[in-house]
Order: sequence, then structure tokens, then C-alpha cells
Amino acid sequence: MTVDNQQRTSTSFVRVGRSELGYSTKQVDVFLRRARAYYTSQDAEQKALTSRDVRSVSFDPVRGGYEALAVDAALDRLEDVFAQRERDELVSSQGEEAWLLQIGRMSSVLRARLHRGDGERFRRPKGKKACSYNVAEVDLLCHDLLAYFEADKSMSVDLVRRAVFAPAKGVSGYEESQVDAFLDRVVELMASVD
Repeated sequence: MTVDNQQRTSTSFVRVGRSELGYSTKQVDVFLRRARAYYTSQDAEQKALTSRDVRSVSFDPVRGGYEALAVDAALDRLEDVFAQRERDELVSSQGEEAWLLQIGRMSSVLRARLHRGDGERFRRPKGKKACSYNVAEVDLLCHDLLAYFEADKSMSVDLVRRAVFAPAKGVSGYEESQVDAFLDRVVELMASVD
């Protein structure tokens, strides 16, 4: 499939060098067109795209693709816009109390996990050689998140989005998928509140 000149200029992302890996330009462009079409559509038949879809999208690495950091930053802004829209639609259709109730429930679940003791917040992988996250580093972020939720500590949602933990092996670390899923929910909550 060829990309016409209008599609090529529809994004302002810089490409990495020909020998470097970046995000697939075709996949990024298709996703962003889909997001734009959904956001600007008044058609109820249009397949819904949510802030969670934006947060979880991934693109194949290709040589000469779009610079990943620039695309990720744009996706973060897009996620915030979609989260705001979702909040506004909920408030419009069910009232602010419904939104506050939803936020309260989500916050309560997240804080319950954050209150667990260090080294006990997440599962340990079953396999001895499974990749996992450094427990101390994850727990440190959890302390900061608890301060954000309960002591009004200032914290950017981007800090959570960009959290990187040293690798661990097997049961010496936390299971990656569970930590990632938890942090996705934290981002969802922070994006809808901020």
C-alpha cells in the first residue's frame, strides 16, 4: 500500500536514521487517523476508542521509523484528551456524583494495594527464570503514589507512565504483568482527575 503525500505530511514526527529502530510509520499513522476520526465523529456507530486503548497501543519497531519518544509524548497528550472526554461524558450523562463515585472506588482499590507491606504488594513470578521487576524500586514508586493519593504530594502522571524498573529474575522480583496492569490503572485515575 502506498502512502499519499497528504498522509505523509499528516504527522509531524521525526524519523530516526535509516539504520535505527523507530515505530512503524504506517501503524502510527493508521492509529492516529482512527483516533482523530473517532474523536471528531458525531456518529454513535463509530467504534469507540478509549483512553485505555490509547495507553495500551503498541507499534512494531522498524528501521527508519518514527522517533519513539515523540510518538509516546503525543500518545500521552491524546490519552489525557480522551480521559477528559470520558469524564465529561460521564458527568453529563450521570452527574458529577457518579464520576466521583467511580473515582472513589478506583482510588480505594489502588490504595489498598499501596498499603501492603514492602515486598508484598505484587505477585512473584512462578518461573525461576521469568523476568520480573526489582522489588525495592517498585515499592519506592508505591510509596510516592501513596503520598500522592493520601498526602497531596505533587506528582505528574508522566512520572508513572515513564516508570522503569531494574530487571530481576523469578521470585526475587515482582511479576511484570501485574505491576504493569496496576500502573495502568493508576495512570487512568490520575489522567481522569488532573
